[in-house]
Amino acid sequence: MADSADPKYLDKRTADRYLRSGQLDEKAYDRHLKGLPDVAEKSVPVETLMLDDVNDDIDEDEDEDEDDLEDEGGDEDTEDEGSASA
Repeated sequence: MADSADPKYLDKRTADRYLRSGQLDEKAYDRHLKGLPDVAEKSVPVETLMLDDVNDDIDEDEDEDEDDLEDEGGDEDTEDEGSASA
């Protein structure tokens, strides 16, 4: 194989298959990996929320709103009961 490997063989997801079949030279692949720049300082943390987590947050907000309404309505109900029995 030539000094530089064909870029289609260098994809991390398919390189093992090309190495096993002999279409990619292991030494050429190692040279390619060692020649890649270190860009670790450019990385950023990623936070992932699953759809269920998002729905739970929405449900909790709705429950809090319902609780607030019940609390407000509960006070009025006790006043009505007190005035009706008097």
